[in-house]
Amino acid sequence: MVDLIDLVQTLTTPHPLDRYLELVSPTLTARRMRAEIVHVGRSTPGSVTLTLRPTRHWRGHAAGQYVRIGVVIDGVRHTRCYSPVNPENGRARRIELTVKAHSGGLVSQYLHRHATAGMVVDLAPADGVFRLPEPRPERIVLISAGSGITPVLSMMRTLAAEGYPGDLVFLHYAKSPVLVPHRAELDAIARTRPGFRVELRYPGRRAVDATAAPGACTEISGGGHFDREELERVAPRFADAQTYVCGPAPLMAAVRAIFEADGLSDRLHAEEFTVALAPTTAEDAHGTVRFTESGVSADNSGASLLDQAESAGLTPEHGCRMGICFSCTAVRRSGCTRDLRTGETDSDPDQPIQLCVNAPVGDVDIAI
Repeated sequence: MVDLIDLVQTLTTPHPLDRYLELVSPTLTARRMRAEIVHVGRSTPGSVTLTLRPTRHWRGHAAGQYVRIGVVIDGVRHTRCYSPVNPENGRARRIELTVKAHSGGLVSQYLHRHATAGMVVDLAPADGVFRLPEPRPERIVLISAGSGITPVLSMMRTLAAEGYPGDLVFLHYAKSPVLVPHRAELDAIARTRPGFRVELRYPGRRAVDATAAPGACTEISGGGHFDREELERVAPRFADAQTYVCGPAPLMAAVRAIFEADGLSDRLHAEEFTVALAPTTAEDAHGTVRFTESGVSADNSGASLLDQAESAGLTPEHGCRMGICFSCTAVRRSGCTRDLRTGETDSDPDQPIQLCVNAPVGDVDIAI
C-alpha cells in the first residue's frame, strides 16, 4: 500500500496526492492527518470545547499528552498545541479539546469565535511526556489552575474510567465556579468515586466556605493561593504520591519549591503551558538576520526568530510557541542566538535551535 501511494505521489508531482484528494473532501487524505469538528460547546465563558473526528491516521493519546491543531487564518496556516480532555481511548474516533480564548491568542480567539461543526483542521499525532505511568501508582495528586486543567482532567477521567482503586486528590484554582470547565463532570466523578477527592479553590472571591454535599467537590472561596499548608491539608500523604501539576508560572514555582525542599523532585511531574521569557536587550538588536533557504534578509529587531521570520513574510512550521513541541526547529548556520528562557547564548555553527524561544544576537544565518 505504501509503495502504491509513493507511485501515485510521483505521478501527481508537483503537488502531493493529498492536494488533489482534499478537493474531493477535506478529510480524504493519503498521508496528512486531519480532523473534522463534529460538535462545538461554549458553556464555559471565555472557552470553547471542540469534539473532533480524526482521519484514519489517528492512533490515540495518553492522558496528559497534547496534540497540534492547524487552522488557516487570513490565508496563513497557524498551529497550536492543546491537551485533550477526554480519557485515553486508544484509536477511538473522537478527540475532545477545551480551548481557553487567551487575550492576544490568535488561534484560541479564532476557534472561540468561529469554530463550527463541519470545519476541518490539521492534526498532528499526540506527543509529550506528561502522562500517567504504567502501572498506576497507589496515590496520585493532580494540581492545576486556569486552562492548565485540561491535561490533568484527562488523567482523572482516564483513572475514573479504569476503576482506579487508589487514592486521588485533585486541587484546581479558578477565578470563579463558572470558569471551571466540565464542572458538572467533576462533581459527578467526586460523587461516584469514593477514592477521589476534588477540591476547587476561588482565591479572588468573597471568603465563603461553599462545601458541597458529601462525596461531591469541595469548593472554597477566598483565602490565599497555593502553599504548603494547603497541600498538607488536602493531600497529607503527598510525599507518598506521584504529583502532576499544570498551570501558570507562579503555581508551578510554588509547587516545585515545596517538592525540592523536601527532596521529592522525582515525584513531581510538570507541564508548562506558559513560558517566562527573558527580555531582550538593545545590545542584541543589531545586525541582519538572513533566512538562507528563502533568500530573505531583515534587520534584527531583537524579537524571537519565529516572530522575525513571520514579520519578514515567511511561514515556518511551528506549534506551541513556547519551546515544548519542537516543531519550529531549524538549523542556525552561523551567528549567535540567545535562549529567551534562560538568557544563555550559543554560537556553535550548524546547530538545530527552536525559533520560538531563541533570538538573534547580531548577525545570524538561519536555514529557513
